Amino acid sequence: MVKNELLVNPKLKVGLEIHQQLDSKNKLFCNCKIIDSTEYDFTFKRNLRPTQSEMGSYDQAALFESKKIKTVKYQSSKYSNCLVESDDEPPHMINKEALDIVLTIALALHCAIEDELHVMRKIVIDGSNTTGFQRTILVGRNGFLDVDGIRVGVQSICLEEDAARIINGSNTGKHNSNNKDKKVYSLDRLGIPLIEIALAPISNSPTFIANVAQTIGRLLRTTKKVARGLGSIRQDVNISVDNGPVVEVKGVQQLSQLAQVIEYETKRQDGLNQIAKELRKRDIDDTKIIDSVKDITESLKKSSSKVVKKILGDDNSRFIVFVLRGFKGMLSFEPYSGIRLGKELGELVKTYGIGGIFHSDELPNYGISSEDVNSISSILKMDKNDAFVLVGGSAILLNIVVFELANRIKKCFSGVVPETRSVRFDGNTIFSRPRPGSSRMYPETDIPYISIDSIKLKELSKNIPQPWNVVIQQICDKYSINKTLAENIFDSQYFSLFEKIVSQTSVNPSFIISKLTEDLVSLERVGYDSSILTQELLFYLFMQLNNSKISKESISIILEKLLKREIDNVDEAIKSFGTESITEDFVDDTINKIINENKLIISQKGFDAVGLLMGRC
Repeated sequence: MVKNELLVNPKLKVGLEIHQQLDSKNKLFCNCKIIDSTEYDFTFKRNLRPTQSEMGSYDQAALFESKKIKTVKYQSSKYSNCLVESDDEPPHMINKEALDIVLTIALALHCAIEDELHVMRKIVIDGSNTTGFQRTILVGRNGFLDVDGIRVGVQSICLEEDAARIINGSNTGKHNSNNKDKKVYSLDRLGIPLIEIALAPISNSPTFIANVAQTIGRLLRTTKKVARGLGSIRQDVNISVDNGPVVEVKGVQQLSQLAQVIEYETKRQDGLNQIAKELRKRDIDDTKIIDSVKDITESLKKSSSKVVKKILGDDNSRFIVFVLRGFKGMLSFEPYSGIRLGKELGELVKTYGIGGIFHSDELPNYGISSEDVNSISSILKMDKNDAFVLVGGSAILLNIVVFELANRIKKCFSGVVPETRSVRFDGNTIFSRPRPGSSRMYPETDIPYISIDSIKLKELSKNIPQPWNVVIQQICDKYSINKTLAENIFDSQYFSLFEKIVSQTSVNPSFIISKLTEDLVSLERVGYDSSILTQELLFYLFMQLNNSKISKESISIILEKLLKREIDNVDEAIKSFGTESITEDFVDDTINKIINENKLIISQKGFDAVGLLMGRC
């Protein structure tokens, strides 16, 4: 946990980029429907390579990715894809419905709208786009919103196409030279219209920044034109401390994670600055940091370490070691718990699918003995203040990995390195790639520019949504519920489902909300994945309640059994757990039957027979 003094840091700057899928009928540059696919009709493969920008330079993030990926496999469904997604057909004209939604949101955020919209290509070769780029359109700039009496700037609003959905990743920690299909993507999500809202940097507490993100999310939901559910909204968080380089954290899906990410990244960056300060005190010659790079595979074959033996079990694997002059103790130095230079180097290596990295500050360990360490030190002719880094893995990748490690180590003298990181479930972050630069963008040549006139904007301004508090009050009045329940259901992914259930059943609205929000949230907190509960399944559950097939009390039990995967559907729950609703007539008939079958006992025991008969019900 980060120290309290870091929670409100006047030198902390955070810029949010909020990405939200739009609830349009079709994709952005074709007429395909927006459908989640689980079955696929065909697959194909692509090799993605970096291309030059208009100025003749390569983007460093694209170059980094190109060193890792050879071939990408894509799975496509005829129900959600066409030749546009596979890049075998030029893009169609832009989806006007999606454009109107983004223009309306830009107006609601007081943005200046561009009079000509130009489609641009943003180079992305991590495999998430079949083309090797993402199409994006700048729609509005220089807007604002007010949150808790503080004005927050809106730098830009863009309309983009969403990326493909990854099915199977490649960072397994083991490189297989015979398996070139390193990543597998589904194309059902590729091309879904997406709005990107980039906010100006904010210097405030993580709690306030999370409130800003919530305010934007609520504004988007009041349009009733955006998608709901996990994965439909994502935050990228740009964080810098002490006016240092910006680190981009991608893919924060849960609002509850946002404050955790900011707190962790603040701690990490401050820790890296402290590490840099300690290194500078040592007066190390940064031109001679890395020395004596050697292949010591043959020496390590004698090691009894199971980890070493496992890595060398692959005939293509080798071990390379190098000296870091003057680095003794610095690879394990922890300004904060879990913040170490050794860990940073490990994260970099793992992006290449190599899990075997060790350093002298943590050895002997992992079965690597003192004898092994002394042998390596002797081979490298180390001084007492030196450290070494040992990397084991695919010989094909090791030279690239050592080169990248050398670059990263040289940068550690300046503290924070500008890079892109991904978020983990616990709110910590992990290295993904270098930050992209201006070289990643160039014009789209297949789509003409789009003119926007004042008449169109005036017409769209009529669609600007009402303020959040007005919408919540309308929900309270319509369904006779309190403000808390109204906020809970409208903030959730189930609002449309809630409206459908209320319109087609007589189930109490407050009860529906408590089950869809409170009960499911409680189950999520203990580790269950509620995403397996489809809207169709939940609707059917409440229809069965409405039809007296189940009781109110059984709803929570059924939800838990479904999430535990003890049952597959609602009907199975009804049969297995006896959760049918019992009618009054059924109760009367059952009691009369028991009385008639036990008249002798009743005549003998009188009122004392009640306990016995209740046990036979």
